Amino acid sequence: MNNMYKDLVEKKAKLAVIGLGYVGLPIALEFAKGISVIGFDINAKRINMMRNHQDPSKEVDAKEFVGRDIEFTDSLEKLKEAKFFIVAVPTPVDKYNVPDLKPLIGASTTVGNVLKKGDYVVYESTTYPGCTEEDCLPVLEKLSGLKMGIDFKLGYSPERINPGDKKNTLKTVVKVVSGCDEESLDNIAKTYELVVDAGVHRASSIKVAE
Repeated sequence: MNNMYKDLVEKKAKLAVIGLGYVGLPIALEFAKGISVIGFDINAKRINMMRNHQDPSKEVDAKEFVGRDIEFTDSLEKLKEAKFFIVAVPTPVDKYNVPDLKPLIGASTTVGNVLKKGDYVVYESTTYPGCTEEDCLPVLEKLSGLKMGIDFKLGYSPERINPGDKKNTLKTVVKVVSGCDEESLDNIAKTYELVVDAGVHRASSIKVAE
């Protein structure tokens, strides 16, 4: 399992980004400069736009799509080809600042249905401490029948993208990363170092990163 980073760089494994909004699409396109990427969204209309080099969020220029190793899809069959999953769905909050976890649980259900032994799942969605392990992990384990740490690896890396902010971008802000163990932390950190020029900060645990 410990060669995930190497497999991605050598294009023996594919990375999937689930949720191609203002967070997911830029990171998917950035990764697609150097590794094979599957961009997954449940909205077929949005997928068609992206296939035509249009960003539904109007944040990314058409030229950013050119020459990238990325396939846009809403198909679970296609998603199964990935070995490293990044969940970047929005977590909207209501007027009481309570996060709506529906998109996150929906994405966890999607990943749980395609998860295989040796896979990695990293959450980027902004959540409260404990959410990844208490709310998302049980969904992954239940649907896949696999156990975290034994069969697959889990990580968390909070997204730091503000819509419309051209100065503090994915590449210029240090990225906090975490994993469920040393091995996964190392692989996740190296993978993010491919796209974050400012470097990564390795947090001691998933909860600390959250």
